[in-house]
Amino acid sequence: MWGPEVKLMEQSPKRSLPVSIEVGIPLVGAILLTLTLRTLYPLERVDTGVLDPAILAGLFLAAQWTYVNHSLVPAAATDRLLGGVLGIANTLTLLRGALYAVVAGFIVVPPEPPLVWVPAVAYGSGVVLDKLDGLIARSVGEETPLGARLDMAFDTFGFVAAPLVAVRWEFLPVWYLLLSAAKYVYRGGLAWRGQRDQPVYDLPESVIRRYLAGMQMVFLTIALVPVAPRRYVLAVAPFALAASLLVFARDYLVVTGRLSREVT
Repeated sequence: MWGPEVKLMEQSPKRSLPVSIEVGIPLVGAILLTLTLRTLYPLERVDTGVLDPAILAGLFLAAQWTYVNHSLVPAAATDRLLGGVLGIANTLTLLRGALYAVVAGFIVVPPEPPLVWVPAVAYGSGVVLDKLDGLIARSVGEETPLGARLDMAFDTFGFVAAPLVAVRWEFLPVWYLLLSAAKYVYRGGLAWRGQRDQPVYDLPESVIRRYLAGMQMVFLTIALVPVAPRRYVLAVAPFALAASLLVFARDYLVVTGRLSREVT
């Protein structure tokens, strides 16, 4: 699940795949997603301005996969990556990333029919896949550090894409973008401590963090629903955001040694 993870700060191992493949996989994925969305976006009925949402979604997908290649996939696994090392659960995680890229493409689309439901459906489907890939991984014994890292990376991306669209469409207030910035502020703080040779401790598993992430996903899905009662969404928004920010603050205190690691 989404949350701060100290081990993601570690330096990635040296790559073992040719540069042509590392560049080619994200590029092919971006082109396929762009072409698929081009057949689905009735752009002649929607004024999107200069930017094309299908191309933008493809670029976001390419950025995701490039990040996975260079930051998350261990060198020992890269040689077998194309041969199915990801497994069913991690394949679903990558599909979830593609759905979140679709959501991100709607940053340049106004909230008008016939596309107004797409972000809610795409993000909500990604939330369902988030639960499903974890269930499958536990059921068939596919739980791996790679799977956990992929899951966290796409959780983080979803928590950037969904609030951006919700704020752009005025479904949520602009200050809800603090959720999108929280993970990067957290990691920036850890990097700053590392440069000053200050200790950074491992972050233990947290039941609170896991359930809060799930609740945040559900809230964002509801917030993106066009017919959701805005009065109630806006009333809940401060509490949903505050809970996530408080957990980030707590986790920072834990990994910097200011709070007991036994806190769950």
